[in-house]
Amino acid sequence: MTVTREWLAAIPKAELHVHLDGCVRPDTMLELGRRARVALPADSPNALAQAMLVRHAHNLEDYLDRYRYTVAVMQTRDALQRIAREFVIDVAAEGVRYVEVRFCPALHSTTMSPQDALEAALDGLVEGERESRCLARLIVSALRTMPPSVSEELAHLAVAYRERGVVAFDLAGAEAGHPAVLHASAFQYARRHDLACTCHAGEADGPASVWQAIRDCGAVRIGHGTRIAEDAALEAYVIEHGIPLEICLSSNVHTRAVATIEDHPVRRYVERGVVVTLNTDGRLMDGVSLIDEYALAARVFGFDREQLLRLVMNGFTTAFLPFKERDAMVADMRRELGRG
Repeated sequence: MTVTREWLAAIPKAELHVHLDGCVRPDTMLELGRRARVALPADSPNALAQAMLVRHAHNLEDYLDRYRYTVAVMQTRDALQRIAREFVIDVAAEGVRYVEVRFCPALHSTTMSPQDALEAALDGLVEGERESRCLARLIVSALRTMPPSVSEELAHLAVAYRERGVVAFDLAGAEAGHPAVLHASAFQYARRHDLACTCHAGEADGPASVWQAIRDCGAVRIGHGTRIAEDAALEAYVIEHGIPLEICLSSNVHTRAVATIEDHPVRRYVERGVVVTLNTDGRLMDGVSLIDEYALAARVFGFDREQLLRLVMNGFTTAFLPFKERDAMVADMRRELGRG
């Protein structure tokens, strides 16, 4: 049967790779910017949405520059709580039933501690859950460009809140020239305390970066992984060990991880048995919804309904929820999707 936007909107979906500071509503951003006296690149919601789109970045670092605007308006508890709440409501409107949103609490500490920032975001997620059908959990992200000591502090913070909505620890930020191995101790702490780990890798750097994420950091999911296909041994390892990839199609074009969408290896990954999930990365900067990403996968790579449903279920089965909670969610989603 034909893949339509109506069908994509109606089916329940999960999203595992999306940044809170990449998903601020333009009108909210303007209001918070005026209140905090932050200069923004436009003064109306539509114009700001256009100004925040990234279409001609030269690399990942260029793409990430847009985030300075959103982070600037996210420096109070009220702002963070509001943005987190609105985020859950917005993704729920796309048919997202489960989401793992990530952010770096250390970036939001102008007037509060990283702990205060984390609590504000978690409170907002809870509010959003109450107003929607979407279950929301949080991944604490450290940044490659920050000192490893900061990553360790964030890992300790993430572990302390693993019973209050934090489900994993992550490393993000500029990849090339900032090896993950420097932050290995933070990952080790998280793993020792039974907190799952994911890691941005293979986006702006090659296969060696992914090997580090897996071997040195113990990541059990990989954010992006676009360049895994360049190393046959790495690709075979990812397949054999069932390591899921958090694929973000549009973002990978915008960050120049791939030259064009047609160059993306997602079709190859699916055909070879890689566990692929589809995600948005940053709705504001990439100008997409999760529905858009599934529609793109169908249009460019020819995925049919059955293949898309497999990707949907991958999102639920590889979630970082506790086992019993995840298994119950997966069973519910299988029944709803008519998959036994």
